[in-house]
Amino acid sequence: MNSAASFPTVPGVSILMPVYNEIGSIADIIGIVKASLPGISKEVVIVDDGSNDGTRAWLADNFRTIVEGDIAGGPAASVNPATDECIIRVIFHSRNKGKGGAIQTAMRVATGAVLVIQDADLEYDPEDWNVMYGLIATKKVADVVYGSRFYGKPHRSLYFHHYLANRLISMIFNVLCNQTLTDIETCYKMFTREVLQTLNITANDFGIEVQISAQIALARKWRIYETGIHYYGRTYREGKKINWKDGLKALWYLIRYRISPGN
Repeated sequence: MNSAASFPTVPGVSILMPVYNEIGSIADIIGIVKASLPGISKEVVIVDDGSNDGTRAWLADNFRTIVEGDIAGGPAASVNPATDECIIRVIFHSRNKGKGGAIQTAMRVATGAVLVIQDADLEYDPEDWNVMYGLIATKKVADVVYGSRFYGKPHRSLYFHHYLANRLISMIFNVLCNQTLTDIETCYKMFTREVLQTLNITANDFGIEVQISAQIALARKWRIYETGIHYYGRTYREGKKINWKDGLKALWYLIRYRISPGN
């Protein structure tokens, strides 16, 4: 999966941010992300996936944007002037495709040497990138780092069925892919550009979490690490979107992407 050739390469971190109906948090999360990893150049690739709650209008008012079909023809229009070593790129999907579809678009545009996925809500804390980035770029011992919500860092106590589903999905994944990861459904997956270039992501929904993990694990060549992260989970009333149907799909995806990870 190659980046758009007309974008300059950023010798730092690309933050892939899928957005859908996050008007209550979008301004805050952009500010937090810009302040993260001080001294390291960053680009934030925001893909609005058809928001209808005012998020799209807010992004249009604050950043120059492009629609998905214009990526190849005029990507420079999406660039906000760099401030604080951070470039913001905003892309609008013409229709809702799902989290996986938004991340695929962000992957095509991203130019950084290291990439990380960041949801547009405030459930995850970019401060945790310091350890993750350090393993990849400073210590140079990792190609991929997962941020696990189950490693003892402070996290909000929420739904038991979510906890059970996450642990079950990770356990089955580990059996199928010979791994020891505790949280493959985590948003925080950080990886190098070399890893990105081997991925062939096709899942448009939350199945992207399983597909990315399967392709990374089954490659049998990447150094995979895991570290604890903070987690400030939301309730459904507060805007949480994943539900039990996504959990059932994930169980199917475990089999599907173990047999054919690229489809």
